[in-house]
Amino acid sequence: MEPCASVQKEPMSKNLVIVESPAKAKTIEKYLGKDFTVLSSIGHIRSIAKKTKDGRPGVDVANGFETIYEIDPEKRKVISELKKATKAADTVWLATDEDREGEAIAWHLCEVLGLDTKTTKRIVFHEITKSAIEEAVKNPRTVDMHLVEAQQARQILDRIVGFELSPVVWQKVPGGKSAGRVQSPAVRLLVEREREITAFEGSSQFKVTALLFHDGQEFKAELSERFDSEADAAKFLASLKDATYSVSDVSKTPGTRNPAAPFTTSTLQQEANSKLGYGSKATMSSAQKLYQDGKITYMRTDNPVLSGQAIAAATDYIKSLYGPEYSTVRKFKAKNASAQEAHEAIRPTDVTRETASNNEYDQKLYDLIRRRTLASQMAPAKLEKTTVTVTISSDKRTFVAKGEVIVFDGFLRVYGGGKEEILPPLKAKDTLGASEVEAREVFARPPARYTEGSLVKKLEELGIGRPSTYATIIDTVQTRGYVEKGDGEGEPRDVVVLKLLEGEVDREVVQEKTGSTKGKLIPTPSGELIADFLTNHFEPIVNYGFTASVEEHFDDIAENSLSRNKMLQEFYDPFHELIAKSSDIDRSKVGTNREVGIDPKSGKPILARFGRFGPMLQLGSQDDDEKPEFAPLPKGAKLETITLEEALEAFKLPRLLGETEDGLPIRANVGRFGPFLQVGTKTKTTKPLYVSLKEDDPHDITLERALELYAEKLKAEAEKNIADFGDGVKVLNGRFGPYITDGKKNAKIPKDTDPKSITHDEAKKLLADAPAKGARRPRARKKAS
Repeated sequence: MEPCASVQKEPMSKNLVIVESPAKAKTIEKYLGKDFTVLSSIGHIRSIAKKTKDGRPGVDVANGFETIYEIDPEKRKVISELKKATKAADTVWLATDEDREGEAIAWHLCEVLGLDTKTTKRIVFHEITKSAIEEAVKNPRTVDMHLVEAQQARQILDRIVGFELSPVVWQKVPGGKSAGRVQSPAVRLLVEREREITAFEGSSQFKVTALLFHDGQEFKAELSERFDSEADAAKFLASLKDATYSVSDVSKTPGTRNPAAPFTTSTLQQEANSKLGYGSKATMSSAQKLYQDGKITYMRTDNPVLSGQAIAAATDYIKSLYGPEYSTVRKFKAKNASAQEAHEAIRPTDVTRETASNNEYDQKLYDLIRRRTLASQMAPAKLEKTTVTVTISSDKRTFVAKGEVIVFDGFLRVYGGGKEEILPPLKAKDTLGASEVEAREVFARPPARYTEGSLVKKLEELGIGRPSTYATIIDTVQTRGYVEKGDGEGEPRDVVVLKLLEGEVDREVVQEKTGSTKGKLIPTPSGELIADFLTNHFEPIVNYGFTASVEEHFDDIAENSLSRNKMLQEFYDPFHELIAKSSDIDRSKVGTNREVGIDPKSGKPILARFGRFGPMLQLGSQDDDEKPEFAPLPKGAKLETITLEEALEAFKLPRLLGETEDGLPIRANVGRFGPFLQVGTKTKTTKPLYVSLKEDDPHDITLERALELYAEKLKAEAEKNIADFGDGVKVLNGRFGPYITDGKKNAKIPKDTDPKSITHDEAKKLLADAPAKGARRPRARKKAS
């Protein structure tokens, strides 16, 4: 984020334009010329107060949802400078983003700067180009209070849900952090999918494929039937010992493939995740930079429509570069009748521009957007699909080979590509040879876990959230610890492969990986717990249809067909009734709390339950004279399914492995943040040293390996300490570079100073000038992508 200093210049012109971001301000100012000064609010300037000075809530439900706003502390300097600039200007133009959030920021600016919403000029544009800016200035409007009220309704509703529901979650759900109106249904989706996967009963069949050849050209064909057992598959392969093969039919079918529509926010996030591996938050951040630099149109839209000007520009470019036969004009329509987040799809502002950024990350996204836009205005690809049926002399079943040839590439020239599977020229009655016939065990696939892209697609299908909220939803559920992104490569499993070799059936067992979680969104035990709790006690909050209907009501407010307060009241009354009933919820019955079995050594019960920091195992009862022992739930285990054997293994930790050369005990254990080694014990004068275990298992790590990791840790710690002045003041190497600390305060070292050259006195002075540890410096905030 650029510093607040970007708004510090005095306006020298009669026209003041206020935008949201400093980067955008620079781009726009160069187009408007010397008669205009462009300044930035740096995103939102006010938020709903938690409480007023006299103790009233920020949202007064009883008084018509009256809302008290307060200026964000880090925006006071920005506001002060905007006020000065406003007084000096003859005309103020509000040019915040064209969605509801942008409209709300424009209204807040009017309120704070003393501008009249009925007369202050409001301009909008969906691309930062000279022509678009000049056109906007020619056609100003005023602040649309219906859009503002729709944004207020969303903000007020989210504040009410958070303010009233989160305390219930803290009190009733072990380890519960908070609950959100839109995030909670997203967590429920992931939990339901995870349970579908758990409940999935796997099965396998044998797929038979043959490598056939004709006139020296090989091709692959698959048997039209699969076998349920290895014995049947082996029997079939054995029957082919003296079989001959011939073509019984060759059918060719012409086909076409059409391009997809230009990107909306949702489809951009899906495709960037699928093709580039970008997360939703990263995609939107990158798109925002491209938009602010004037390279693409506005990145929050649920409308795939292209303007006539954009279609004409793409058509001319396609014809000149590829020829007229590659051009097909298409006009797309929004699926959602109320699509109003923006007026056009995400497209390049200049379709002929191939390079938009020196940043590789941003350039890849731009290239994806550009190619998708061009493809949408290109001719369909023409294909020829060939199906060859092969008869077997010894069996009624047939082999089928399928091939596809691209006759005319059309839009595939720029987007999507096409893998051609070409079959040799074949005709009926041709005799074929077989170089290999194989029966491989294939497994039924469980439902797929969601990726960020597929979750966005599902949320859009259900009507949950809007373009401006998808990335925030996915980021929030991960930040709260309800969802995590998997990184597992999968587990190995045995696969039986049967091959017909020299008239004999050969059996081989090979291994393949299954169940990869890489890039997949997986609900944590805390996520499962919160989803179950809300489903059981606050069902409307996680009900997909209800959540979608709330979004539709926001649209109705924006269109002036529904009163803001009527909508809020209709939501609040039944919601508050559920909150009032929540006092009856028994915390001890929230979440799984099952007895796994009895410990054979002590005779005490072992319980699997939720604790303050998540799922855990408890040995013994709270009512016993001795305090219960606790152990973290083993990785990959679930409260509902963990076995006594697995639980007993967990209680074998901590393990005493031995001692270091200087007599310090080394223990292996698992804690809140994963497996670790503890070297030494805690006393009044000493602290143990902890070594995180990334690849080693605390249950079987050896003393030799532990000493090796301990030595590496000591070396790293030694390199971390640049200087120790003996009175607690140290110069250390940290994550973000060298710094000075006395344990209470940290001080940065100037970039042009060698940390090894700092004296004791210089270190103490830098510490004295540094802010207290934990004090927050004012930081510019930008609007969430």
